[in-house]
Amino acid sequence: MSTVVALSQHAFGLRSHVSNNICFFDEQIIIFPSGNYCVKYNIDQKWQKFIPGSDKSQAMLALSISPNRRYLAMSEIVQEKPTITIYELSSIPCRKRKILNNFEFPVQKFTCMAFSPDSKYLLTQTSPPESNLVYWLWEKQKIMAMIRTDTQNNHVYQVSFSPHDNTQVCVTGNGMFKLLRFAEGTLKHTNFQRGEPQNYLAHAWVSDDKIIVGTDTGRLFLFESGDLRWEASIMVQESISDTKNLEVIQESESLIEFPPLSSPVPSYEQVMITASDSQLAMPQVFAIAVYSKGFACSAGLGRVLLFEKIEDKDVYHETREIRIPVDLQSNDSSQSDKQDILCLCFSPSEEMLIASTSKNQLYSITMSLMEISKGEPAHFDYLMYPLHSSSITGLDTCIRKPLIATCSLDRSVRIWNYESNSLELYKEYQEEAYAVSLHPSGHFIVVGFADKLCLMNLLIDDIRPFKEYSVRGCRECAFSNGGHLFAAVNGNVIHVFTTTSLENISNLKGHTGKIRSVVWNADDSRLISCGTDGAVYEWSLSSGKRETECVLKSCSYNCVTISPDAKIIFAVGSDHTLKEIADSSILREIPAFDVIYTAIVISHSGRMLFVGTSVGTIRAMKYPLSMQKEFNDYQAHAGPVTKMSLTFDDQFLLTVSEDGCLFTWRVFDKDGRGIKREREVGFAEEVLVTKTDMEEKAQVMLELKTRVEELKMENEYQLRLKDMNYSEKIKELADKFMQEMESLKTKNQVLKTEKEKQDISHRERMDELLDKQSRELQDMECCNNQKLLLEYEKYQELQLKSQRMQEEYEKQLRDNDETKSQALEELTEFYEAKLQEKTNLLEEAQEDVRQQLREFEETKKQIEEDEDREIQDIKTKYEKKLREEKESNLRLKGETGIMRKKFSSLQKEIEERANDIEVLKGEQVKLQGVIKSLEKDILSLKREIQERDETIQDKEKRIYDLKKKNQELEKFKFVLDYKIKELKKQIEPREKEIKVMKEQIQEMEAELERFHKQNSQLELNITELWQKLRATDQEMRRERQKERDLEALVKRFKTDLHNCVAYIQEPRQLKEKVRGLFEKYVQRADMVEIAGLNTDLQQEYARQREHLERNLATLKKKVVKESELHRTDYVRIMQENVSLIKEINELRRELKLTRSQVYDLKAVLKVMKKGQPQESSETVSTTNVLGITPTMRLNDQEETGRIIEMQRLEIQRLRDQIQEQEQVPGFHPITGIRLPSLGSEEDFEVQIK
Repeated sequence: MSTVVALSQHAFGLRSHVSNNICFFDEQIIIFPSGNYCVKYNIDQKWQKFIPGSDKSQAMLALSISPNRRYLAMSEIVQEKPTITIYELSSIPCRKRKILNNFEFPVQKFTCMAFSPDSKYLLTQTSPPESNLVYWLWEKQKIMAMIRTDTQNNHVYQVSFSPHDNTQVCVTGNGMFKLLRFAEGTLKHTNFQRGEPQNYLAHAWVSDDKIIVGTDTGRLFLFESGDLRWEASIMVQESISDTKNLEVIQESESLIEFPPLSSPVPSYEQVMITASDSQLAMPQVFAIAVYSKGFACSAGLGRVLLFEKIEDKDVYHETREIRIPVDLQSNDSSQSDKQDILCLCFSPSEEMLIASTSKNQLYSITMSLMEISKGEPAHFDYLMYPLHSSSITGLDTCIRKPLIATCSLDRSVRIWNYESNSLELYKEYQEEAYAVSLHPSGHFIVVGFADKLCLMNLLIDDIRPFKEYSVRGCRECAFSNGGHLFAAVNGNVIHVFTTTSLENISNLKGHTGKIRSVVWNADDSRLISCGTDGAVYEWSLSSGKRETECVLKSCSYNCVTISPDAKIIFAVGSDHTLKEIADSSILREIPAFDVIYTAIVISHSGRMLFVGTSVGTIRAMKYPLSMQKEFNDYQAHAGPVTKMSLTFDDQFLLTVSEDGCLFTWRVFDKDGRGIKREREVGFAEEVLVTKTDMEEKAQVMLELKTRVEELKMENEYQLRLKDMNYSEKIKELADKFMQEMESLKTKNQVLKTEKEKQDISHRERMDELLDKQSRELQDMECCNNQKLLLEYEKYQELQLKSQRMQEEYEKQLRDNDETKSQALEELTEFYEAKLQEKTNLLEEAQEDVRQQLREFEETKKQIEEDEDREIQDIKTKYEKKLREEKESNLRLKGETGIMRKKFSSLQKEIEERANDIEVLKGEQVKLQGVIKSLEKDILSLKREIQERDETIQDKEKRIYDLKKKNQELEKFKFVLDYKIKELKKQIEPREKEIKVMKEQIQEMEAELERFHKQNSQLELNITELWQKLRATDQEMRRERQKERDLEALVKRFKTDLHNCVAYIQEPRQLKEKVRGLFEKYVQRADMVEIAGLNTDLQQEYARQREHLERNLATLKKKVVKESELHRTDYVRIMQENVSLIKEINELRRELKLTRSQVYDLKAVLKVMKKGQPQESSETVSTTNVLGITPTMRLNDQEETGRIIEMQRLEIQRLRDQIQEQEQVPGFHPITGIRLPSLGSEEDFEVQIK
């Protein structure tokens, strides 16, 4: 296995044609398919977690989530075999709970699934021609029942369980609506279809036996136990404005309330194949979702209808229509909302409705906000951002910004941000986009369309073309690493353009087939291309000719890349291998192991290699490559990978595919070390804005300012009108308060008369109560005396009775003693007589006694036990009797004690009654004193009312004075307005200075650009020097080769000389051998020539080396000087910027100071207008002093005080409203003017409180 690891970071895409492609895991997390993954997406926090599909998966067909939100079932095709995988969502990360892949029945694929209400059973439907409905006990992988649902090869779109019954099942499809019940190991039909068969696309359970069903002709049916109860049609009518309005025609009754349940999606392709031309005009109901108030259903292109129940009736009516909004970025905005809604899903709390469409988009709407905005048209919003709806054909990234550019066959170009995982820009065009390349700065893109090649600016809110080239069908384009060049492919020709003059500087011709991929080397001096003709060419841009070539006719290449050191080219194609090419020859071919590589990319560090395959997998390899299976496979996409790219810092891998999904991967090794290149500068935050846009915004600001001035004038006029209205209202309120005071006076008189009447009635009632109490007291005394006598008599009788019983018991004891003594004497005499007889018999019986001794002892034991039991019983019996007698005696004693206590308590009650009578007499005397004091209070209140009348007159005078002061303040206000205008005139020259400084900054930026150009020229000089250095390296290699040849020659000479030494004893042969050696190895002319050449070469080499060293030293000095100049210029510009910023900050501080002074003057004006006289506090204190007794007087006092307080608060509220209306926006008083105070400090503090 490879040590390079790629972890999926974020997915931009949706596979809408997976059945039931939206599920809510909880209130904030949804699950949807993207590529070959299921994505858990948090709507609020915007994070994603991934549930990977099975290894070697070829297609994901259907999803289903259990009602308890714990399990997710996924239907796939793995290596031509259908597979159902059940994941446990509660575990982190999600793990596979069960895999169903061994089937005893023929099956091609499972098209739809559903969990039972208790999540223990799983219902699956196979595709035609088998069309089997399988009822699983999935935890044991056991088939409980199976039935064939159709014999005519019709498609089944949805299966489901009853919401509360595991045994009841519903199946809908083309021409079928079936209800089945599981019983005794089989599935049995419970309904019979009547009438014309319909193409039922979707259904949802209303209750245990009621189902709502939708068709491809826009009809809705409600079935109860298989019988039709209600029917409605969604009709489309074209109006004059060519917009389609939906009408719901009710045809029967008996609708009921719907519980919430998500609706699975039928296979969209199957429905569109089966739909006829006449049916295409009808609104097709692809999805139904029910919630507590009713249900939602798709109603044609871009529409969802909400139905709610009518109160007190079993009928549902259409209450709301929700539309997909028109996309302003589309090339045809009138058709952008024409999308089929394939799936609807409510959140568990029914707060949000999410819809997926046939164009791979996700929309959402908040139900509570929609309820608030009733009466307004409701529209969906994008759940995340607009996604690609077709195959992605182009991909690129830049250096200075975290941006990704993609283009697709859906005719759109999109700019993504891989740091924030968001969509920055997107735009749709009239033609299909085949290729895209992003400038390293992130400010420009080049896009290849079907009929042209466009160079575009990435503005702050738009993608705007500024240059078009007549390059048709451009399938590949690429900016150079420096950004000064870009290449575009037209068939088998590569056009190279410069981004400075936008001219075509070179056309590279040589391929005989279509070019599939181009790539620049690190220094942009060469371009590598590959094509379907099996050729890989390396082009030199300086000469426009091929430097190296490698042609393999049997292979059609898909993609090519080059190592960072530009020595090795990597190419992949249709021959199931990865090729390493160097110096026009194939070094190695690494097998792909039964897949076709479609894309390849190498990291900038040269340590990692990634390839994409035709089955959608990503392979991560460590470089140098191995011939074995040392790579990591990641099942990413659901289609062939079309493009791959790595970010400049080697942190993220970007992949796109024909499934319309873009994936970002975080790349690191197994040891946890990120393969990261250190960034010298952070990501740029600059954006492009055109001058016309800035002018338009400035014009809008001017218009808004004029509008503000107009509103100011209008508000001043309205304030004057309100002042007049408020003055009239004050007069009316004063008259009203005077009338109320008169009515209060009359009411006070009435209350006095009523009080006198109540006093008289109170006295009469007191007399009656006293008489009644005396009578009741006498009656109670008589009754208590009689009761006491009776109780005493009972006590005497009980005492006599107890004495008699004691005497009787003593007499019985004496009699028993006498009888006992007599019986004892008789018995002694009788037994003494018998004793003599028995002694004789005893001797005779001793022998019998010895024999019966054992029996006797045994019987003795039994008898003793019986006697002990009887004695114990008798003992307990008599003890019980004795205890009862003692308890009866105690009870009698207790009763006598109770009677004594009652007697004493009655005596105490009599004494308390006497005390109460005395207390009541004392209270009567006090009440008479209170009545006298109340009469005095009435007189004092009359005097107080007169005093308050006088204070009211004084307050009216005070109000009149305040009105005059208010007029003076208005004059002050106009003076302050004039001062504000003067301040604005002073600010305008400062703004002009700021504008001049901005122009200087722009000039400095132009100077910086000039410096950048000089730097680029220096870089070109350095590249030329590098080329010269390479030439010297090649020459050095040749010299080393010559040296190796000479060494070999010397070795051969040594061996021949060694052979000659063997003839040392034979001079003749030795002479011949030496002559042969001389003729073979030595030639005088050659020796002289070689010696001369060696000296000349050494001298020339030394001379060139000195020349290059001198040039290199001068260039280094130039670079140092240029860098110092740049540094000084940069410091100068920074200092100027700092000074400008300081001036701007000083201007802001002055503006803030003036605003604070204006605010202080406003506060002073408000305080002066809110001044209140001090007399009110004095009157309140007098009323508090007069309150002596809190019994009856406080009610009248509080009522009159409350009325006056309410009057004062009403006047204060009116004044506050006047003050608020006078505070017009833009009102700035003159600084340094001290206004006169309208009241004392005490009044000011009271008003603040």
